[in-house]
Amino acid sequence: MSALSVTNSSSSRFALTGFPGLEIYYLWLSVPFSIIYVTVFLGNCMVLHVIRTEPSLHQPMFYFLAMLALTDLCMGLSTIHTVLGILWGFIQDISLDACIAQSYFIHGLSFMESSVLLAMSFDRYIAICNPLRYSSILTNDKIMKIGVAILCRSSMLIPPVIIRLKFLNYCRPHFLSHSFCLHQDLIRMACGDIRFNSIYGLALVISNLLLDSVLILMSYIMILHTVLSIASQEERIKSLQTCVSHISAVLVFYIPIIGLTMVHRFGKHLSPLVHVLMGNIYILFPPLMNPIIYSIKTQQIRVRIQRLFLRGT
Repeated sequence: MSALSVTNSSSSRFALTGFPGLEIYYLWLSVPFSIIYVTVFLGNCMVLHVIRTEPSLHQPMFYFLAMLALTDLCMGLSTIHTVLGILWGFIQDISLDACIAQSYFIHGLSFMESSVLLAMSFDRYIAICNPLRYSSILTNDKIMKIGVAILCRSSMLIPPVIIRLKFLNYCRPHFLSHSFCLHQDLIRMACGDIRFNSIYGLALVISNLLLDSVLILMSYIMILHTVLSIASQEERIKSLQTCVSHISAVLVFYIPIIGLTMVHRFGKHLSPLVHVLMGNIYILFPPLMNPIIYSIKTQQIRVRIQRLFLRGT
């Protein structure tokens, strides 16, 4: 059976899109992408190792950072086999079951990252607006409950819309828009009743990504109000500096999502290469940048990483 055949069989295969027009350069393109993936894995593993082995970092802020690093690490693992597989010439298509599984992990991890960023904004709000009760509010037990809630929210709300993909008829040409599978890509190829997927998928985006972004914005409005009420300018700057890393991580996560959404919604006339590049930025930019941001902007992490390298020399 051809990978591009029109069929509704669950054994269908879907053609992955690499970088249109750049096929002859795949071997060269594989070099920077391999470096990016290695950096993603090493960077996030280093952050996790430093937090685990340094007792002074066993604090709420760094527990949430460890959750973020673990999420980014898993995001890299969920796409490496298809992205590098295409560039190395190992694969050109993917089965429906594998596509659905990859779609589940990509969207679930995106929701998880958004939830962790929301928890981190709550941490910054308590630390700045209610510092005297910080340790009593964010106890280890509370942090564990928040972590479980994030995991349940990110993993248990998605199955209804993802499982339904298995039972749809895919009668349109089986060309995926990216080097990996997304829910909206599979829906585009389906010719049956997709109202449930469309409505439920939109509800998920609103109740997760949109709601989280609004709550993060509200937390920073309250943080800014509290900071501006501090008499000393030096104390204001010091308070805001503790939020720089988190604000950077929020921007690194949400800007690619907004960009990819705009390209999918209004960029149908654009080159397929633009869609592919935006998709890869959405997948790889946050996992790549977050360890760099926290290694540079967070003094405790930076000092421990420097010590780690000095021990090895």
